[in-house]
Amino acid sequence: MVRFENVGMRYGMGPEVLRDINMHLAPGSFHFLTGPTGAGKSSLLKLLALSHRPSRGLLTLFGQEVSSLQREDLPSYRRKIGVVFQEFRLLNHLSALDNVALPLRIMGLEEEQILTNVTELLNWVELGAQMQAKPPTLSGGEKQRVAIARAVINRPQLLIADEPTGSMDPEMGLRLMHLFQELNKLGTTVVIATHDIELIRRFPCPVMYLKQGTLHHTDADEYLKRHQRSGL
Repeated sequence: MVRFENVGMRYGMGPEVLRDINMHLAPGSFHFLTGPTGAGKSSLLKLLALSHRPSRGLLTLFGQEVSSLQREDLPSYRRKIGVVFQEFRLLNHLSALDNVALPLRIMGLEEEQILTNVTELLNWVELGAQMQAKPPTLSGGEKQRVAIARAVINRPQLLIADEPTGSMDPEMGLRLMHLFQELNKLGTTVVIATHDIELIRRFPCPVMYLKQGTLHHTDADEYLKRHQRSGL
């Protein structure tokens, strides 16, 4: 599904923010991505979301080496990826329902099916009463739930989420984690960036952690032990 081989990334002529990244994510796997602020998590997520290309090395997504993709090919690959960014990136002139419906409309589904699927999902994330509300009228947590619903509505092959439960109360955060798990059971590869140690403790999955631009791999138990010892 995802393979990084000695990948480096820099912005412009600046220093590398990611160095010699090696990573292999199998189809249907579930991973946490963590590390201190400034370690390069956002940059790694940009590479996974195809919003930035590596400066060096090989990055393969869905069996295709990214550097060989033409600009006009990118949209079809991006439609296989669901992305939840911290800044939400909702369209303020559209209702919650229409924001979530966008991926399905791009796919060309019938409007009746779109309405059924979107209504069911928004009710599930407890936004049934806000379906016609526009983002400026929603709270941060509500916007986050709309963004998550939009990212998962078309059952993407790869889901990338940056602190998806950061603005949630604990109960809703757990509800959404269970949603990600169910999506994962259907075959979606999931990568969740988080600083929440309790999330990793409660949902023990493989952990990737970034430190000064380099990526390390471990399991949840070992990561929790290291975190307790040294505050990773």
